[in-house]
Amino acid sequence: MASFRPFEWLIICTTLFVVLVARVIAIDIYHEWVVSTDTTIRPVSSPQPVITINGMFPGPLINSTTNDFVHVNVFNKLNEPILFTWNGIQQRLNSWQDGVSGTNCPIKPGTNWTYVFQTKDQIGTFTYFPSTDFLKVAGGFGPIRINNRDVISIPFAKPEAEFDLLIGDWFQSDYWIVRSLVKYNYENFGDVPDVMLMNGKGPYGDPTSKAFESFTVTLGKTYRFRISNVGTAFSFNFRIQNHQMVLVETEGSYTNQITLDSLDVHVGQSYSVLVTANQSEADYYIVASPKLFLTSNTSSRVAKGVLHYVNSTSTVAGPLPTGPDPFDVDFSITQAKSIRWNLTAGAARPNRQGSFNVTNVTLSQTFILHGSEAKINGFPYYVVNNVSYLTPDTPLKLADQFVNGSGVYQLDTYPVHSINDAASTGVFVVTGVHKGWLEIVFKNDLKLMDSWHLDGYGFYVVGFGEGEWTPESRTSYNLYDPVVRSTVQVYPGMWTAVYAFLDNPGMWNLRSQHLKHWFLGQELYIRVHDDDPNPAKERPPPENLLLCG
Repeated sequence: MASFRPFEWLIICTTLFVVLVARVIAIDIYHEWVVSTDTTIRPVSSPQPVITINGMFPGPLINSTTNDFVHVNVFNKLNEPILFTWNGIQQRLNSWQDGVSGTNCPIKPGTNWTYVFQTKDQIGTFTYFPSTDFLKVAGGFGPIRINNRDVISIPFAKPEAEFDLLIGDWFQSDYWIVRSLVKYNYENFGDVPDVMLMNGKGPYGDPTSKAFESFTVTLGKTYRFRISNVGTAFSFNFRIQNHQMVLVETEGSYTNQITLDSLDVHVGQSYSVLVTANQSEADYYIVASPKLFLTSNTSSRVAKGVLHYVNSTSTVAGPLPTGPDPFDVDFSITQAKSIRWNLTAGAARPNRQGSFNVTNVTLSQTFILHGSEAKINGFPYYVVNNVSYLTPDTPLKLADQFVNGSGVYQLDTYPVHSINDAASTGVFVVTGVHKGWLEIVFKNDLKLMDSWHLDGYGFYVVGFGEGEWTPESRTSYNLYDPVVRSTVQVYPGMWTAVYAFLDNPGMWNLRSQHLKHWFLGQELYIRVHDDDPNPAKERPPPENLLLCG
């Protein structure tokens, strides 16, 4: 038996104590969800089916703390299969709970299935939504908060209250109609939604809306707004009449605190801002207007809510607060570059965020991924390097477990550095080097704004640029304090570069967050594999694993 000096025993005992305490303070949170449709909610005037959870639209808040275990028992009362994905939750060592077609069999109508995942080493603002068959267009989305543990302070004074604000575009037509028209590209349907909602409610003053969103504040108090773009197509600019915002967090990273008059939020992204009620006690407009789209202040495509002071006796008045020109891409890029990681703040761990950096990393891989549109056999598709993802009947993760992928996909068949000459469909799965640094360059060859999301990780947003990317483009990267997040925007005709450290084994979805692009094939999977069968390296399948295909 090895002998240890006293100070070594102290270190060992302290480490064991920390590990045990970390597990003890992680609680189990239980949710039971009944997922169904409701035609009486009417976000707009028509009685369309809206996907609700326990009768709620948006769905209930998942309010957790770092390292908690979340159990969500989903009862599917729809007439078609469904999966939920947890946008930005990293599912450490556990892609079995990711809730996308490559990892899970869908929950069939009339059945239930329980997700169990841990909010491991994370804090921040996130969302969930249905991931299958364009269902997000009908609702089913909701907020997720991961709070700091008590022993780790947040880098700003505790706000008076926190508000979840889910903003997103919406269609007036029934979701199955929208889905069919998008699939067959009827007059480019799906690019231009009809209305913008705040927490499922239409714009203030809009005659087609039953209600509008309002938040009550007290003079002199500061509030945290957790803002998420849960839409399908529109990026938006967010602002509050006569009030400034202090940006403090995005998708699990504390940012350098910058004061803003308005904030661009792209599809799938989440932010936290602090707003101080420091104006006359009245009511003020809260506004979100589309980017790269011409509209008017009276349009239903401009979301309008109300910031209501406790002692206010007046309604909102005056013109809407003006934002940047919606076509001013330079404004948006400049703001994006100003969003930096707060290197001195702790987050999920006591370590400063700046303890982890990319200043001197050695890249193991580079993917250059062109997102574009193509016709395949006369039908419209969205493609990555001219490949449109074809969803197999058997989830990739399931095929890996039982048949080593045989008959379901072939690894590294499609290019990640070049564009195929002819567009095709295929099961696009590529190797990610375990514990290697991956550079991904997203190139947007479309005329529309796009945004990309990587499951299983937060990536460092190191650069934005015009035209074609070349290795020399790296000289423009910010490697000192790039923000870490899971969804990043890519401007039309431009590129965005990110770094990701692939330390999380699993089968991970890389997708466009623009719902039409995703639905029509703009996605792929990164297989990060560790040959060591030790369950501490990657968790085995859950006991309630669903089988299909």
